[in-house]
Amino acid sequence: MKSNIFKGTGVALVTPFKQDFSVDIEALQRIVGHVIDNGADFLVVLGTTSEAPTLTADEKNLVISTILKSNNGRLPVLLGMGGNNTQTVVEAVKAQDFTGIHGILSVVPYYNKPNQRGMRAHFETIADACPVPVVVYNVPGRVGVNLQAATCVELAKHPNIIAVKEASGNLQQIMEILRDKPADFDVLSGDDGITQPLMALGAAGVISVAANAYTAPFSRMIHAMKDGRTDEALGLHYAMLRMNQLIFADGNPAGIKCLMSHMGLCENVLRLPLVTVNDKVEADIIEEWKELKNK
Repeated sequence: MKSNIFKGTGVALVTPFKQDFSVDIEALQRIVGHVIDNGADFLVVLGTTSEAPTLTADEKNLVISTILKSNNGRLPVLLGMGGNNTQTVVEAVKAQDFTGIHGILSVVPYYNKPNQRGMRAHFETIADACPVPVVVYNVPGRVGVNLQAATCVELAKHPNIIAVKEASGNLQQIMEILRDKPADFDVLSGDDGITQPLMALGAAGVISVAANAYTAPFSRMIHAMKDGRTDEALGLHYAMLRMNQLIFADGNPAGIKCLMSHMGLCENVLRLPLVTVNDKVEADIIEEWKELKNK
């Protein structure tokens, strides 16, 4: 039986920048402390929310080392390692120091649009080469193709593929995975807004953008679902519903950085081609935070 330690509330950590667009190490340390102190179960490093495509190799290493040092072994760490050149990903995996890192999150290849057989071969090749477990990341809206349920279930049989982050938003597809998957393979929600219903259907947790900011209520919802306190979880789900929409209304991580800036966690700075949210969304986020912050 495979073992998956990536359950519950995973936080897809942002990369905070200073006004000069350099990586803000102090803010990153502050964010790691904030999410750990407020109930996160694992950390996701260099995922989509980190703006990884705009980071240099040296900056990525700086982000990794800062998070690992701040974490100090307290929570499991999942490292984003994906791409659309299978051999390049394999070479990166072989070169990576996995000290303090417990698994990788690897996205469906983007732009070159492989078919289902190509996706399966891609992930199996990476999983064969990787010394730590692999979580597959399906996000059709970003990559242009969808990892179908049947393909995911086949990948789930691989001894080193332990879970999927499902961000297709397709409930029928996700339910088919949950129905057909092996018992030792988990489904993690990739959409904050539908995490509670997905856990009701059998998902094991989430990789969350929202939990960068309002970690405590989000994590309480996750743990309430895990413990069978469904009424409590449903109340929190609806309390966060509007904010979960607002933080994505004008792009990610623009929305969450807007809120985190208002909370004093980091500057409201993104690297091009991403820009800050528009004034209307910012005003709505700040207004909604007045309602949510005491939950």
